[in-house]
Amino acid sequence: MRYGRLGLVLLGGWLAAVPAMAEALSPIALPPPRTEGGMPLREALKLRSTSRAFAPEPLPAQTLSDLLWAAWGINRPDGKRTAPSARNWQEIDLVVVLPEGAYVYDPTGHALKPLVAGDLRALTGRQEFVREAPVTLVYVADTARMAGASPEQVEPWAFADAAFISQNVYLFCASEGLATGVRALVDRPALARALGLADAQRITLTQGVGFPKK
Repeated sequence: MRYGRLGLVLLGGWLAAVPAMAEALSPIALPPPRTEGGMPLREALKLRSTSRAFAPEPLPAQTLSDLLWAAWGINRPDGKRTAPSARNWQEIDLVVVLPEGAYVYDPTGHALKPLVAGDLRALTGRQEFVREAPVTLVYVADTARMAGASPEQVEPWAFADAAFISQNVYLFCASEGLATGVRALVDRPALARALGLADAQRITLTQGVGFPKK
């Protein structure tokens, strides 16, 4: 994972440098994810739904930890993940947008690494409600990892891989009583500039997560 304009490089699962724009942020060590229990799959499928209204309360650290692991965490000793990816490229990076800034999820260390400070939630979609979700996931495809893909294959495969992760999020949220909604209507150039993405990195989808608004 390379965030070229910010000088941010992920080597062996760890960020080698923190960009200047993220100096106001500190890494977030997530508690170990809970990988057992939860709602039976068929019940979660029955309850799966899209929400466009979120309560402002932040997610507890344990819930955020469980969410990120369920979405795109490592679930086997060989480093493979909770969602499939074409040719096991694992080209999708999870950018976690919180009120104080944006972070990159490091599945190897199960931690959040600073990317850029500031509240970017309003840039993660074109609707007004997007700024209300306490957590927004931005699915970024690093096309430099997609070795052997033709130009015609890159976009559909990247979107498909992001969608697999998004469905994991939907089912986790159904199991935990959380609200979530995936979005494709995004000003991708504006959000990419704000995140400092490199040319090979493409935003696919975004997805808000939070407690239901009562």
